[in-house]
Amino acid sequence: MKRSLACLIFLSLIISGCSSGDKEPTATATTTTTPAARPALPANLVDGKRIIAADAEPGNWLSHGRTYNEQRYSPLDPINAGNVGQLGLAWHIDLDGKQALEATPLVIDGVLYTSTVWNVILAVDAATGKELWSYDPLPRRDWTRYMCCGPVNRGLAAWGGNIYEGTIDGRLIAVDAATGKLVWETQTTDPNQPYSITGAPRVVNGKVIIGNGGSEYGIRGYVSAYDAGTGALVWRFYTVPGDPKAGFENPAMEMAAQTWSGEWWKYGGGGTVWDSFAFDPELNLVYVGTGNGGPWVREIRSPGGGDNLFLSSIIALNADTGEYVWHYQTTPGENWDFTATQQMILAELEIDGAPRKVLMQAPKNGFFYVIDRATGELLSAEPIVPVNWASHVDKATGKPVEIAENLYTEEAKLISPGPNGAHDWQPMSFHPGTGLVYIPIHEMSWAYSRDPEFKFKPFGWNAGQNPNAAAPPGATEATARGALLAWDPIKQSKAWEVDLVHPWNGGVLSTAGNLVIEGAADGRFVIYRADTGEKLWEMPIQTGAVAGPITYSVNDEQYIAVNAGWGGAYVLMGGGAGPMHQGPSRILAFKLGGADQLSPPPPPPVMPEPPTSTANAEDIAAGQGLYMGLCGNCHGFYAISGGINPDLRYMSAETHGLFRDIVLVGIRRGVGMPAFNDVLSETDLEKIHAYVINRARETYQE
Repeated sequence: MKRSLACLIFLSLIISGCSSGDKEPTATATTTTTPAARPALPANLVDGKRIIAADAEPGNWLSHGRTYNEQRYSPLDPINAGNVGQLGLAWHIDLDGKQALEATPLVIDGVLYTSTVWNVILAVDAATGKELWSYDPLPRRDWTRYMCCGPVNRGLAAWGGNIYEGTIDGRLIAVDAATGKLVWETQTTDPNQPYSITGAPRVVNGKVIIGNGGSEYGIRGYVSAYDAGTGALVWRFYTVPGDPKAGFENPAMEMAAQTWSGEWWKYGGGGTVWDSFAFDPELNLVYVGTGNGGPWVREIRSPGGGDNLFLSSIIALNADTGEYVWHYQTTPGENWDFTATQQMILAELEIDGAPRKVLMQAPKNGFFYVIDRATGELLSAEPIVPVNWASHVDKATGKPVEIAENLYTEEAKLISPGPNGAHDWQPMSFHPGTGLVYIPIHEMSWAYSRDPEFKFKPFGWNAGQNPNAAAPPGATEATARGALLAWDPIKQSKAWEVDLVHPWNGGVLSTAGNLVIEGAADGRFVIYRADTGEKLWEMPIQTGAVAGPITYSVNDEQYIAVNAGWGGAYVLMGGGAGPMHQGPSRILAFKLGGADQLSPPPPPPVMPEPPTSTANAEDIAAGQGLYMGLCGNCHGFYAISGGINPDLRYMSAETHGLFRDIVLVGIRRGVGMPAFNDVLSETDLEKIHAYVINRARETYQE
């Protein structure tokens, strides 16, 4: 069972006194190498020339987005719209547990490398799925207490003979690609601060680029570059300014400080670089997407107003030095958790009759942006979902025009999109043949209002949102819808769209076979025609697949692969049913004529009769508030699990008997459930337990 998080995303209830003192004994990472016949691996596995020339070897998937331009498009076409109906499962690997898998695998010369839950790295034969080696860096399992969204990892990078990964406790590690042995590791964050890493690194010019997360926990964002051979720090760029009295690291920070007010540095400021990068080798620019403000409420962190650079921005940096070149801010004065950490795609488009080298992004705020990637000039921006926080993006200023009556204070406003955004981390894809971008969108509104009793809590959740906020009277009902959207970036209009059952679906791959490929939340893996959106093929895989799929070839035979594991922020909060009692998280590979079979899915669990409780209504209500603040983000709103972590309504009599020792003492810390004795009293615990029992009895009687 994975631990409950200390702080509920979107709510800042009773958390206080969280500290880094809840530590596990320091562990030594171990490597298990399975003897097996493996493809011969060259000493110099991958370099920049090879990634730049990736189209010359389309059978490999050398970098997170396949190429530096992050298009997630493959020139392979043996599997195509004419024969995809013959697709079958080639092989699969069932993993221990049901937690989210968000990583995009790499495939290099017949070996598939991927990261799984708790940062375990696997290398398998890409044709058969046979394990070659695994490496477990043993991250601190209590560290998810300082993370919004579970112990996930979005992938690896390769350079030379090494494979690179960032761990949830802030380390950057390099392992030998042939053996899985540790080569070096370095701590990229202050281990006494609540930073974490979930994003995939990139390697450019021999430097490993990595960011981190944790804006709401009171930290200051930055991105770093480390020498790929030694792990030595080469450069670091902070994304928000620190205390002016301490001086500024560079002119960019001095410039940014002019857009802040008050004592923002006491809150950290946020702006973390927790996911996306792209690289243009001709311009030698690395593009960095930055996150939301910490706290979300701008009147708290910067009471005098201002754009608050470089929150929710795309920043172009010199890849060799980390020096600032230009920026474009998607959401000035960020106020809604509208990150710009979402995937950035580089492409060449014909705009107004002339070819332009562009950067495209669909960040959380609901607009799709086309930007000149040499200068940062805005070329166009239009909404891809209903938006009511801004009327439009002004082409002259490059800024969104906020709708004044929808700016929330302590009075709640129902805003679209909400904190899950119009598009989150699930990757999109650009198909140069159709000229379309395929985006996993969701429409989810949210009632925002400032918490009138907000007090900053070090190591606590500091969004600044009112935990009791509700949509104002007369507001349109909150929405929750998901779709696969094919978007024309030149016309800035919809080409086609496929409605999906659930709002939270997977990343997207497109191929020269006229295919668009996506995992769905309801446990299907689906392939569509890229030009029309017609569904061509699907297979039930018994769990939601939110990660980005890939395709590759071995011995001239094409495969499509995906990490399937249901999860993410929306799911952890109990967001909809999805595949509620799904099968295990798994890695799946498909090919024409594949004949592998999945085991039958497990039956839904039978709820045991809950124990009786003598708690009164007042204590149960108090328990609900405590539960929502401490437990809900992992075990679901109102004790309705999203299907990943244990549904507490289904606890056995034995677990009920151990409830105190699990929650206060931490007897299950080793499997991800830390002790909460620093924020809960015995009386608090009894109220939480009473609430869970009450929810179980309500469900049992239905």
